[in-house]
Amino acid sequence: MNFHLVRIAAGLATALTALSAQAQEESTNRVAVETAWSVFVENDPKECWSVSTPKETVNTKDGRVVAVRRGDILLFVTFRPGKDVEGEVSFTGGYPFADGSTVKVDVGGNVFELFTDGEWAWPASDADDDKIVAAMKRGAEAVVTAASSRGTQTKDTFSLFGFTAAVEEASKRCN
Repeated sequence: MNFHLVRIAAGLATALTALSAQAQEESTNRVAVETAWSVFVENDPKECWSVSTPKETVNTKDGRVVAVRRGDILLFVTFRPGKDVEGEVSFTGGYPFADGSTVKVDVGGNVFELFTDGEWAWPASDADDDKIVAAMKRGAEAVVTAASSRGTQTKDTFSLFGFTAAVEEASKRCN
């Protein structure tokens, strides 16, 4: 099994665990809130993640702003000690991404690319995860742009206020 498929399988496990922002808000496994970011812990198997919703979302089609229905829009950093996952970045845009498309994450002018599968996107490697997390720790916001399977362009802006504390808390709880 190649590395990309392993990351997809791991991300799908995160998706099943995360289910929805509302479920997370009601969940008893939320252990901390660091301003715009929350920290969650699952014990069987052990998994910890920091997650945020966007502070602003703009959807456009053919250059015009449009109203569209989207599911949960979430940016994660996940730790799975049993699978040697340390700080895996993932994003779900609340819709199926366009086939073969990538998601761009811009943090203070540093642009990173995430590969898509269905409604989820991840960096290609652990090294890319590390670079994105490092940029997010230094940044004020992350702007995530993507394309839906219906041709809508989305731009989601996440505050990074509290990001460092949330990621460190998630890491600490899974080590």
